[in-house]
Amino acid sequence: MIRTFLAVELPDHIKEAAHSIQQEMDFKGLKLVDSDLIHITLKFLGDIPKSQVAPITDTLARVDCASFTARVTGVGVFPKPSYMKVIWLGATGEFEHLHKEVEHVLEESGFKKDRGRFTAHATLARVRHLDNASKEQLARVLAGLQDIDLGDFTVDSIAFKKSTLTPGGPIYETLNEIPLK
Repeated sequence: MIRTFLAVELPDHIKEAAHSIQQEMDFKGLKLVDSDLIHITLKFLGDIPKSQVAPITDTLARVDCASFTARVTGVGVFPKPSYMKVIWLGATGEFEHLHKEVEHVLEESGFKKDRGRFTAHATLARVRHLDNASKEQLARVLAGLQDIDLGDFTVDSIAFKKSTLTPGGPIYETLNEIPLK
């Protein structure tokens, strides 16, 4: 079994800008995502047999979504500012349509649809534990970043990724790239 997910890769100029933003969030109690690994998750598939990689790739080839221009803009939090667990970069473009298409073709292959509303984002950090002074200071930093614009890029494929969890952090491997129409 391999742990898998579907993602949109971010170009280097966006990852570099994200790394700069992360430097402003150097707080004890935050776990920063390795900037080389930052991506937009479309769907977490979970553990699948390795034998299913090719059939799932074939299924994803049926996604009916054209390439599109996306923009990475704004820093936000999940689930809410008063209770931060994840700090993210927002993304605009045809992500909702792409996500619906992915859900549609995978549902026909037996995968359950995601619960909740899809929000295109790239995770920058996870909040472990912050004291009250750090929370207030982080909230000020994030308020100053809420309208930041990291630029645009072309989304022309879906990355089918393998994730191996290690004590030093996850290791991602691209199993296949599925081009958009």
